[in-house]
Amino acid sequence: MHAKRNSWSETFPLLGQQNRLQSLPTRLPSSVVGMTSATDAVIPPRPVFLGVNAGTASAHAGIFDESGKLLGSSSSPIQIWRDGNCIEQSSTDIWHAVCAAVRLACSKANVSGEEVKGLGFAATCSLVAVDADGSPVTVSWSGDSRRNVIVWMDHRAVEQAERINSSNSPVLQYCGGSLSPEMQPPKLLWVKENLPDTWSMVFRWMDLSDWLSYRATDEDTRSLCTIVCKWNYLGHAHMSQYNEKDSRNMEACGWDDDFWEEIGLRDLVDGHHAKIGRSVAFPGHPLGSGLTPEAAKEMGLVAGIPVGISLIDAHAGGVGVMESIPVQGSNSKEFDKETILHRMALVCGTSTCHMAVSRDKLFIPGVWGPFWSAMVPEYWLTEGGQSATGALLDHLIQNHVASPHLSNCAASQNVSVFDILNKLLESLMVDLKSPFLAALTEDIHILPDFHGNRSPISDPKAKGVIHGLTLDTSEQELAVLYLATVQAIAYGTRHIVEHCNSHGHKISTLLASGGLSKNSLFIQEHADITGCPIILPRERESVLLGAAILGAVAARKYSTLQEAMKALNAAGQVIYPSTNPKVKVYHDAKYRIFRELYEQQLSHRSIMAQALS
Repeated sequence: MHAKRNSWSETFPLLGQQNRLQSLPTRLPSSVVGMTSATDAVIPPRPVFLGVNAGTASAHAGIFDESGKLLGSSSSPIQIWRDGNCIEQSSTDIWHAVCAAVRLACSKANVSGEEVKGLGFAATCSLVAVDADGSPVTVSWSGDSRRNVIVWMDHRAVEQAERINSSNSPVLQYCGGSLSPEMQPPKLLWVKENLPDTWSMVFRWMDLSDWLSYRATDEDTRSLCTIVCKWNYLGHAHMSQYNEKDSRNMEACGWDDDFWEEIGLRDLVDGHHAKIGRSVAFPGHPLGSGLTPEAAKEMGLVAGIPVGISLIDAHAGGVGVMESIPVQGSNSKEFDKETILHRMALVCGTSTCHMAVSRDKLFIPGVWGPFWSAMVPEYWLTEGGQSATGALLDHLIQNHVASPHLSNCAASQNVSVFDILNKLLESLMVDLKSPFLAALTEDIHILPDFHGNRSPISDPKAKGVIHGLTLDTSEQELAVLYLATVQAIAYGTRHIVEHCNSHGHKISTLLASGGLSKNSLFIQEHADITGCPIILPRERESVLLGAAILGAVAARKYSTLQEAMKALNAAGQVIYPSTNPKVKVYHDAKYRIFRELYEQQLSHRSIMAQALS
């Protein structure tokens, strides 16, 4: 039993959020809409599934039918506070954004709450702090109680991560050999050392997607995905339990108590790990009695709807695409058995996550994992990543002097800034008689580690580099800078793929989803640079589909997560690498420079360290 929580509807919302939860129209019976015949007067309800994702900047919701087709989606912004390396949000604000997005998605899909048969949550791997009543506890220097979420990209705990890594605990071999400051143990240690009042008040520390499930069901069971990938939980302790016929909550037997004691967080072991998770379950496992009456009212849904154990957003994106079969491969039986082992899912948004699975555990230095059953049940997950991709493109574009004019042009044409830049590049290629578009960047080289390097170097202190700047501030110069940045991000993906393949993977195909996957230039450059074909999903909202799949499994529509993936994943367009051999030669040369930029940075870092010693 948990302690009784205060009513969440009584929690005062952030400024500007008071009107988010107003009722929205639901689907009207046909008899109300207009005249009907005797044969169509009764419209049977459509079983649909709801996926929710709390991203970095906004909450998203999508309604999917039984074939995995998106019927309607919506989003609602999330407030964020930035102060140097400290980046914070409010769980109250996130919940209001989620509810607003769900209501509007149902309205756009013309779906009533009664038709939603299952619900799943995905979210960034941000850290939530609440007290015994479920109320927010500040994690901020400001003391603002609303700011109770340390955002995934927060890098306040770099020093704590270095100390933890110096322990050389055996646990670290299951996260590439070292912890990132983006993981939860360093952040927890930072709070303990810097905010003692907060540390004493917190009753539950939760990953954001687990908190959303808890908020919706009042059931505190953690996802094997979140605690394995971000909390150093050893999920393979549950290997013998996956095949049990009756899916149930499992006692959290994968915590390594020695690890927590070694890093100075012994108090989290107390109470059978009550603050960080006493009970765990596989993604898609139904939580408690489903959606609570209070949460159902706030979302405009029906109490008791099955809610599946959650996934991290990137992992939900993997679940939404990994079993996508192009039309030409739809009749191949061999596809079902082995193809998933040759694939890597790229979930491209603010950051990019690189997800690959294997039957055997593969220890890859600098790459997170191997994580057992953290995405696809009974497979070991390898998780690479780049901490700033969409965020980097936004940063470089928005801070360029030509940006305001381009933004106005995009707004007047009702297109994205990326569309404007892509057209500029096509014109430049013609005007400059460039042999191919990529060659426009021959004089500019970028190392995209503006927020450190997550994989495969695992260096949070790495810095971004732009080599080849001039005094030119034109729109054309910005377009070339943008292209060089896209290429640098793709070189980072190539580095990750090559590194994984050199340690046992056999990746030959990429599957891309997320906001950046809608940018044709971004995808084509990735195909050309990695040499891999890229499968785009039929439904571009793959994270939402992955979350909805959790709801479908919780509702017993499918017996396993992978069965649901095979039924609901669907491929769209396939993008192939350029057949021009000169393009490959060009990118091979630029990739060599890309790798040298980091080596030069290490040399420069050493020179300056010696000078200051």
